[in-house]
Amino acid sequence: MIKVSITGANGKMGKVITSIIEGRDDCTVISGIDHNTAENGKYPIVYEPSQLPEKPDVIIDFSHPSALDDLLEYCLSTGTPAVIATTGFSDEQIAKIKTAAEQVPIFFSFNMSLGINLLASLAKTAAKLLGGQFDIEIVEKHHNQKIDAPSGTAIMLGNAINSVLEDKYHFEYDRHSRRMKREKYEIGMHAIRGGTIVGEHDIIFAGRDEVITLSHSAASKEVFAVGAVNAAIFLAKQGAGLYDMSDVINELK
Repeated sequence: MIKVSITGANGKMGKVITSIIEGRDDCTVISGIDHNTAENGKYPIVYEPSQLPEKPDVIIDFSHPSALDDLLEYCLSTGTPAVIATTGFSDEQIAKIKTAAEQVPIFFSFNMSLGINLLASLAKTAAKLLGGQFDIEIVEKHHNQKIDAPSGTAIMLGNAINSVLEDKYHFEYDRHSRRMKREKYEIGMHAIRGGTIVGEHDIIFAGRDEVITLSHSAASKEVFAVGAVNAAIFLAKQGAGLYDMSDVINELK
């Protein structure tokens, strides 16, 4: 039985993860970490990782970028693996995650959905075939409470595409301020915020007289929580290193 602690336990995703784990027999939640320390009647909740009453086998983090330093400090000092599913990190924070992974197992992905990671794989295949002949645009849609834009997932998809195009492309976020034609080596990034949209991502390959669109739509937050729990089960068995959903997909093959 794998013992899990949840960072952001009292948040929306923390509660969904708790519910999903309650329905499994291979893992259990033993504690939570949240600045809102209100008890939920299921497990103890502390303010910061250093106050955890028992060392977990793995931590699932769905909290806020500001919590990263305390989380990594705890993981490094105790050797605890961490699934980091929070978004909105700066380049400096991402570098810290990669450095920590040299000593402890870290699972880091901008999106925990199996479908999104399949979309990224399909986009790479399309880019290999179409790159240089088709313009590439990424459109992401999320609910009106999401703070960061574009989404971490959109950036992940853009990076996946660029990785097979010799990293020649740059992201264009703000085309309305540029009075010029579209450049050949750019990937447009567009963020839409409204209502209760859980998450939609479209990758558009626009060529001469034809358009190819790859799409993914999430109907609920559970797809991300299920992915995070699967990642935690996977990570608890690994050695130090940086892992992502492609590693889980390879294990499932």
